[in-house]
Amino acid sequence: MRMRGGWSTREMAEFTGTTVKTVRHYHRIGLLDEPERDTNGYKKYGIPHLLQLMRIRRLVDVGVPLADIAAVQESPEGAEQTLRALDTELAASIERQQRMRDQLAELLRRPDLVGAPPGFEAHADGLTELDRTFMLLNSRVLGPEVMDVLRTMEAGPPSPQAVEFQALTDDASDEARQDLAERYAVEIRRDMDANPVLGAAVDRVQSGGDPSTQPVLLHAVVELLNKSQIDVLQRANAIIYPPAAGRA
Repeated sequence: MRMRGGWSTREMAEFTGTTVKTVRHYHRIGLLDEPERDTNGYKKYGIPHLLQLMRIRRLVDVGVPLADIAAVQESPEGAEQTLRALDTELAASIERQQRMRDQLAELLRRPDLVGAPPGFEAHADGLTELDRTFMLLNSRVLGPEVMDVLRTMEAGPPSPQAVEFQALTDDASDEARQDLAERYAVEIRRDMDANPVLGAAVDRVQSGGDPSTQPVLLHAVVELLNKSQIDVLQRANAIIYPPAAGRA
């Protein structure tokens, strides 16, 4: 870097590890003071400009947005507030990335778990393919609290009603369907009452749910279940939500 009673924009950029375009951008947005011009019309930067640019680059390198740099430079209070907010944001980002790495490690160990919803890896072996499918779809429809409840419920062995529902075939008799629907309705209602978060979610789905996601569940029921299973769900739903009374 040659001394000529000041430095050019290019020399300033090279010394600070940035580009001429970036330096000019800092001028345009008011972050970097404009220097005087030499008799030949070229900018003549001095030590104050160099130090100012180095401070800007230091803040940029640690992730401070350009829009916040002025506040950081203007006062210690503004600097602390901005830097603490950035630190909180980075901590959350690191935590999120660590969770992603944990999930990647699990998928590297068990690639077949890619079809299981996040957090259900430990219970995946106990889930049928149909269970996995509906849990995966529900992970995009229901909130994290509801999925936590479902994950806890799936940790135990399946109920006799669930096993019977999975094995139900199209040729099941009307009496068998009604009997299973009545027992299934009791189980579903018991789970809803024992887990208010789950009960509220089922109520929302029953009342129409989110129009952007509800059709997905309806299509899944129609495409993945057989006629007997669909019939049992409809009967159980009518028991839980009587048409005239509704659910209190």
